[in-house]
Amino acid sequence: MSISLKQRTRVGMYMLSNKLRRRKKYPLIVELEPLFACNLECPGCGKIQYPTEILRKRLSVEEAVGAIEECGAPMVSIAGGEPLLHPQIAEIVEQLVKRKKYVYLCTNGVLMSRKLDKFKPSKYFSWAVHIDGLRERHDLAVAREGVFDKAIEAIREAKSRGFRVTTNSTFFNTDTPETVRSVLDFLNDELEVDSMMISPGYAYEKAPDQEGFLPVDQTQKLFQESFKGGRRRKWRLNHSPLFLDFLEGNRDFECTPWGIPSYSVFGWQRPCYLMSDGYAETYEELIATTDWEAYGRGKDERCANCMAHCGYEPSAVFATLGSLKESLRALKR
Repeated sequence: MSISLKQRTRVGMYMLSNKLRRRKKYPLIVELEPLFACNLECPGCGKIQYPTEILRKRLSVEEAVGAIEECGAPMVSIAGGEPLLHPQIAEIVEQLVKRKKYVYLCTNGVLMSRKLDKFKPSKYFSWAVHIDGLRERHDLAVAREGVFDKAIEAIREAKSRGFRVTTNSTFFNTDTPETVRSVLDFLNDELEVDSMMISPGYAYEKAPDQEGFLPVDQTQKLFQESFKGGRRRKWRLNHSPLFLDFLEGNRDFECTPWGIPSYSVFGWQRPCYLMSDGYAETYEELIATTDWEAYGRGKDERCANCMAHCGYEPSAVFATLGSLKESLRALKR
């Protein structure tokens, strides 16, 4: 099982509690970006295009933890930039785990082996290592040779020390069903990571490479072919069955960007971590003053080809909760 029963139960009870309180908008997981600086220059990411004065900024431990406590989300994805460049990242993780938040620390893996001693294995903590293909393909995606080998070495070492490890793989229009299956088979069967996340690349406006992103129809075709033969049932994918249906084009949802809000050195980002339409100082302000109905495919041209998890995974999760049949299907996964 890619997600523990205890975590599923905790998140399910959290959602049920919000439903009983008739709270219509609440976060499932927060994208916490304590810095934008990175040690790589991936052509599909625009984070390091910020000016130097922004790249030097860091969230304090108090700011990071305070944001999560404010909104009440049970899960946190710590991204960036490269979070391991933050001098207090281990303390941020420690404080969130202490509060029994499920924490996913996203990393490109370059610094991971050197930083392992700063962290402790916990049922509340997972490494989330970016692996965008096998060796040649991954190193091309991150624009540096040798990164794949470092990341794989770090994953093996982390698992040997008792850490929970998940991976995050982004796919582009240069991918084929064969490249998707090859990396997921490797991660699932040979590396035996605890779970895997997948996503079609989103066209960041500041990304150096604007040619590699997938339109909706190509995304659906890619995942339809990749999932043939029941492979998605074999892989330990950290996604709801309905979100995987969505990637294949078998289900459609409205975007739910408030389900995975983003907090960074700028504050709470509108409407999600992929777009920047201003910032709010508090989570309450974000929810109350953002025109959520203005976003999603068919509403904003920037969203036309987006099938990213930050908008559509929450939609699938909420749809699952609202259906006994889908809830049972998710439990069997």
